[in-house]
Amino acid sequence: MKFLVVDDSATMRRIVVNSLQRIGFHDTVEAGDGLEALARFDSSVRFVITDWTMPNMSGMEFTKALRLRDDGRPVPVLMVTARSAKEDILVAMAAGVSNYLVKPFTPQALKEKIDALLPAAAA
Repeated sequence: MKFLVVDDSATMRRIVVNSLQRIGFHDTVEAGDGLEALARFDSSVRFVITDWTMPNMSGMEFTKALRLRDDGRPVPVLMVTARSAKEDILVAMAAGVSNYLVKPFTPQALKEKIDALLPAAAA
């Protein structure tokens, strides 16, 4: 299963990719912001992990744009961000985010969030 990992921090992308590899997912593509993510997204991507705060196009704007695409509508989007206020989580869910994980996180916490969304990713 192919993951699209979106974060403006190369270090954070590496942490997410390494965590994915530790839990058994090795097919990833990376993007530094929402605009790049939209350009790199195609029908082979089955799961998106995105940060919220990024230049050019935020994770929220990216998620909204992805949900407007026929090939992006069914793909699970996990928002991984430092924003932890309840209001932020509700706004993200209303924008089309499938689940939410607050930084810092453990590989096990990432796995639990992914596992909760896997039935949707397989559909």
